[in-house]
Amino acid sequence: MLTVIGEALVDVLSGGISAPRSFVGGSPLNVAVGLARLGHPVTFIGRWGDDEYGRMIQQQLSANSVQYICGQDSHPTSTARGILDPAGAATYSFDLLWDLPQLALDTPALSEAQVVHTGSLATMVEPGAQKVLKLIERARPHATISYDPNIRPSLITDHSAAVASVERFIALADVVRASDSDLEWLYPHRNVEETAQAWLELGPAMVVATYGSRGPWGLVAAGTARAAAPLVDVADTVGAGDTFIAAMLAALADRELIGGARRENLRKLDVATLEEILDYAARAAAITVSREGANPPFRAEII
Repeated sequence: MLTVIGEALVDVLSGGISAPRSFVGGSPLNVAVGLARLGHPVTFIGRWGDDEYGRMIQQQLSANSVQYICGQDSHPTSTARGILDPAGAATYSFDLLWDLPQLALDTPALSEAQVVHTGSLATMVEPGAQKVLKLIERARPHATISYDPNIRPSLITDHSAAVASVERFIALADVVRASDSDLEWLYPHRNVEETAQAWLELGPAMVVATYGSRGPWGLVAAGTARAAAPLVDVADTVGAGDTFIAAMLAALADRELIGGARRENLRKLDVATLEEILDYAARAAAITVSREGANPPFRAEII
């Protein structure tokens, strides 16, 4: 069983002369859908409102066979309003409420999980962020921990506090993915590769940086690997990083490298296998950027 903790929201995307379009999103929710489409049983833990957008979220999860534990309440569902640039990248403003439902604290979806993934706003925005940290601490002995900081600078008022928060999660994680822009924003005084090395020394078995069309680069104890990003016509880049880490986790699960009992096996990952995993995840992400919104591929689509 794989479990994802984090925010669910609705992306309202605008660009050019077209009318705004609404898509179910939130980085962790996108990861959960990506994992389910790649054939892995997954539970999503989040919150949303009892409103039209909340019903859109529930429909998206159910349609993709994602089990969910919802902290539904009277507050509106969170939204992210994005403006697409000519290259398909989005700049967001958020109307966000993040907290964890009480029933998430003792659910079998955490106590029996082999993988627990989190990241993005759920690990930065209070009151939920501290609860997420405690759940990750509780899950770590028996589960592989996956983390994607997915930084949103518009919501961060204290850079130093943000770095400290990220590093607390890095120290608990086994698998980390971050974009080059995340790493450059967090540590403007050093390059991406130096930051990845510093993060690896904090505890993870694998640190991966994604560079958009330039492809991903990864680091494990045995060395480094890089993969090419397939050339595709880009509709937009929404959800590309989320698809990437979902595919990475799926590839690790397929190789039976998940779960706390296999942590040392994951730490011994060789460079050739790392390259295979990066290539698979890059091909999955390329499919997502070729279509609108966060629309990750099914296993059979990745060739």
